[in-house]
Amino acid sequence: MPLYYAPGIYVEEVPSGANPIQPVGTSTAAFAGQAPMADARVNEAVPIDNWSQFLKTYVQEGAASTALSHAVAGFFLNGGRRCYVVNLGAGGALTGGAKGRAGLDVLETVDEVKIVAAPGMTGAGAYDALLTHCEKLKDRVAILDAPETVPNIDLLTKAAVEKATRRRGGDAEAPGSEETESAGLAPRMSKGGYGAFYFPWITVRDPLSPNDLVNVPPCGHIAGMWARSDATRGVHKAPANETLRGALNISQRVSGADQEALNPKGVNCIRLFSREGVLVWGARTVADGASEWRYLNVRRLFNLIEESIALSTRWVVFEPNDRPLWKAIVRDVRAFLTMLWRDGALMGRSADEAFFVQCDEETNPPESIDQGLVVVRIGVAPVKPAEFVVFRIGQSAAGARVEQEGGANA
Repeated sequence: MPLYYAPGIYVEEVPSGANPIQPVGTSTAAFAGQAPMADARVNEAVPIDNWSQFLKTYVQEGAASTALSHAVAGFFLNGGRRCYVVNLGAGGALTGGAKGRAGLDVLETVDEVKIVAAPGMTGAGAYDALLTHCEKLKDRVAILDAPETVPNIDLLTKAAVEKATRRRGGDAEAPGSEETESAGLAPRMSKGGYGAFYFPWITVRDPLSPNDLVNVPPCGHIAGMWARSDATRGVHKAPANETLRGALNISQRVSGADQEALNPKGVNCIRLFSREGVLVWGARTVADGASEWRYLNVRRLFNLIEESIALSTRWVVFEPNDRPLWKAIVRDVRAFLTMLWRDGALMGRSADEAFFVQCDEETNPPESIDQGLVVVRIGVAPVKPAEFVVFRIGQSAAGARVEQEGGANA
């Protein structure tokens, strides 16, 4: 309470006490690969807001397209608004390793990024680098491209294994060395569902040579489609049954029988339908089929919730750890989750069915308070996609139906 010494009228601005939680963005992508101009801005995370800006930065006259340029073009064509580009240079690696920060490492400090891809980079090493990056930061999801050529669909249900040479006595090629062949073409499992795997490649017009049709990895077009779906429906909507703009065909046809084998293994198929054209026909992560993180929209929704709450509740740090603080936290988190429920992101006939927030003496016993902890328990019921739509249709006797209606009206 301020002290007053002279008679008069004093006007004070009194804060409401509410600290609204702002949802973070979910649509900013990052692409790592070799640019058409291989020596341009190498191993820098460069923000790109449109295709023209990419051309000025990474393309010189007469340069040929690369998987990276196709991905960026597909991203903006499908509704993406902003991305970061990391040019690995000629023969660059996805991670710096002992050489320092390079590749995906430079993206660790870019909190804005929520989607990560390495266009056209396949194999166990590339998949593991992307998944490890996302699992470490826990605020983004990787889009993984299948190889361009898949001789046997069954290989997509088995994890890829890096070729390794067994050495004896330190000799590079000692007698008896053995090489482990790749067991499959799929990425490893991610328990948290931090990656989504797409097959096959798509056929597009080359943006740097429009008369040419080329097969390209789909990750850039997929990332743009995710951004478009987020903007029009929300991150809780499974990004599937959506058109890939610019996709004229697919490199390998996928039948319904093929997808029956691939879908349970977390392979999201891109299908060509006679009327609808090229559609994304899957929205699963590379988590186990029985995992609670098997649906892509659930993983991305939780990323949104977790980071939004974490960023908007920093005011709590060093506040007196007592009931008034606990009530304020519950109030702000409930308001945020109620907004998500009203937008259709959470399941339940009422807000109380959709989520709960607890911060009281039970979650904060004296021993926790003595350690400087304030613990909040939050439970939410995310919406799940209608992945399998079943109409049960049978025959009925028309006379029995009429007789039943007549009896009801009598």
